[in-house]
Amino acid sequence: MPFFSIVIPLYNKEDYISDCLKSALNQDFDDYEIIIIDDGSTDNSVRIIKTFLSSKIKIFHQKNSGASAARNNGVNFATAKYVAFLDADDIWKNNHLNCLKASISLHPKAGLYANNYCIKHNKDHIVPAKINIVNNTKQPIIIEDFFKASLCDTIVWTSAAAMEKSKFIDYGMFNPIYLSSQDLDLWIRIALNEPIVFNPEITMIYDKSIDGSLGKFEDNAARFILFNSFTAYEKDNLYLKKYLDIKRYGLALRTKINGETNIYKDTLTTINYNNLNFKQKTLLKTPTFLLQSLNKIRPYIIRSKIYLYLFKS
Repeated sequence: MPFFSIVIPLYNKEDYISDCLKSALNQDFDDYEIIIIDDGSTDNSVRIIKTFLSSKIKIFHQKNSGASAARNNGVNFATAKYVAFLDADDIWKNNHLNCLKASISLHPKAGLYANNYCIKHNKDHIVPAKINIVNNTKQPIIIEDFFKASLCDTIVWTSAAAMEKSKFIDYGMFNPIYLSSQDLDLWIRIALNEPIVFNPEITMIYDKSIDGSLGKFEDNAARFILFNSFTAYEKDNLYLKKYLDIKRYGLALRTKINGETNIYKDTLTTINYNNLNFKQKTLLKTPTFLLQSLNKIRPYIIRSKIYLYLFKS
């Protein structure tokens, strides 16, 4: 039985899966297996995987069902006690699993383990995630308040996270009704019940530059449901309310750009504007046509810091 099962959901990532797999196979900690769930890819992704002659790699296929179902199926096939998640377009540094193992050894009873990470906005702009904690040690620490720590960038990024397989199953896995943000839903549920351990060592790179535009069409109706599924807890948790209001701000901006008027208006009614900064309030008041124009030219200005400044919370 390996110590870790690495679970990789795969759908049409032929341009990224090779570098992703190389990073997974080049770990300093060697006791792991790689479970790849092909989610009905129609490109050359699977063919590329088959060029890797490693006994660690196991690939399974499913009808296209989304990332949640793919990750859940991957965990079902996992044989290790701990599962580590890796998206097919993200990259691990060589020390990633070693750092997760160190966190587990120090805090074996935690609900979730997360390493620090960098965000690649473009090839010339790679920056550490902005985590809202004061940490004077290089050792893994228990996070006192997940929501306060995640007010800027989330302290738990999926490709930098690991947890016990049994706990993942006990929490009900990733909810497949959410086409996006299903990880956020699970992390909140865990954070409300168990300690989360954060290793300040940067061990992975999240490539945000390949995301779609801010106004890409997603299942925003499901996002609205997700962001309002914890209202009973918000009443007594100041930072959970603030954390979710920032998420709601992002949803409001997306739906305003997309012209999803009903969701946009409904979202605005759920936000306490005292939890937003001046820039966020200003963007919500910006005329729709101007936001749409900025979003259309996004591919041309993404390499500059102007766009990042405008739309970064």
